[in-house]
Amino acid sequence: MAECEAKERKILVGVDEGEASMYALSWCLNNILVSQNSKDTLVLCYAKPPRPVSTAIDGAGRRELRGYMCSPNIIATMDKYANELVEFVMEKAKRLLKEFHNLDVRVEKIVESGDPKDVICHAAEKLDVDMVVLGSHGYGLMKRAFVGSVSNHCAQKAKCPVLIVKMPKSTCPSK
Repeated sequence: MAECEAKERKILVGVDEGEASMYALSWCLNNILVSQNSKDTLVLCYAKPPRPVSTAIDGAGRRELRGYMCSPNIIATMDKYANELVEFVMEKAKRLLKEFHNLDVRVEKIVESGDPKDVICHAAEKLDVDMVVLGSHGYGLMKRAFVGSVSNHCAQKAKCPVLIVKMPKSTCPSK
């Protein structure tokens, strides 16, 4: 029998500070990206929350009216913290990837500012990914109504299949 050439796949995994996203990444590595000689690309996508504050005047000399006004020092501190958070999340993902050293996949990282719902859907479309994998925080109905569900939004709006990985009850973090 002739061997079939494996199709290159591009799989986007949404990552954040939570255990649910790292569990989804681990699940993806165990169950989707299992081939040792695959041509797959794993895209780690992180959405930096937009700053809720701004300086009085933006770089173009226009007054910004969104959020609160703060001094440039506070803005710089917030930006530094946001960048450290990105490094923390990507380092956590990198450590997890090292556990799967037998996998031969390319890894790309996407970091964009904005609402995770929009960042993930936009990145999935822009990169023409074959699948999006997301962790589920397991919020109840009330919390989901107030906070919103990134995974539900992406499942409805993304133009590719979306796989939502739920953590087993025994490993779910307390809410």
